[in-house]
Amino acid sequence: MRNVWTIIWRELKTYFVSPLAYILSALWLVLSGYFFALNLYFSREASMRNLLATIIFVFLLLAPLLTMRLLSEEQRMGTLELLLTAPLNDWQVVVGKFLGSLIWYVALVIIPMLYYVVILFVFGQPDIGPLVTGYIGLILMGAACFSIGTFTSALTQNQVVAAVLSMVILIFLWVADSISQVLGSGVLSNVFTYITITRHFNDFFNGVINSTDIIYTLGVVAVSLFLATQALQTRRWR
Repeated sequence: MRNVWTIIWRELKTYFVSPLAYILSALWLVLSGYFFALNLYFSREASMRNLLATIIFVFLLLAPLLTMRLLSEEQRMGTLELLLTAPLNDWQVVVGKFLGSLIWYVALVIIPMLYYVVILFVFGQPDIGPLVTGYIGLILMGAACFSIGTFTSALTQNQVVAAVLSMVILIFLWVADSISQVLGSGVLSNVFTYITITRHFNDFFNGVINSTDIIYTLGVVAVSLFLATQALQTRRWR
């Protein structure tokens, strides 16, 4: 575990000195602030439920940009080989990179958004339940999206390619529910319905924590990080 924390710390230092990370964080806060104001204006409700459900679509587009450099940049600069020859396992590198990016996401994206909660309590009486579960849903959604980004960044040394691959996968998981409706009933239709990423976070925004949704998130993270580890291991045979 000590090796994992070393990678996490290294990754956090890289994130906090990267101007792109701050630009994307600022863009996220501007967009979420816009939707927050829009939601309050039209709903006249002291709630973030509609806001959290809306910005999930924005995040699906921004997440690939936040994760595209995780392993692809290491490959391009040749520093990945140094990591792989150090006393580190492949899975430690992958997990450390993933957790480092997720911690940064919570620190510079989720925590600043608590400002909206303060505003709600100043001017209204919001229901605390949906607020708490909504933020839990955002963290879990971030974990799922960042794990997919970690996987795609392990496939190539080109950051743009990594971002595009991640975006394609996330958009596919977004529209999978529409595909299931086209297929009608049946096992395949049920599979597409289950893998729809947005379907598994709507309950969080409504104040409900469903074990099925947590299992889905953990499954996406586990599969993505496993595939990323396998991608790194193939480099040893090149």
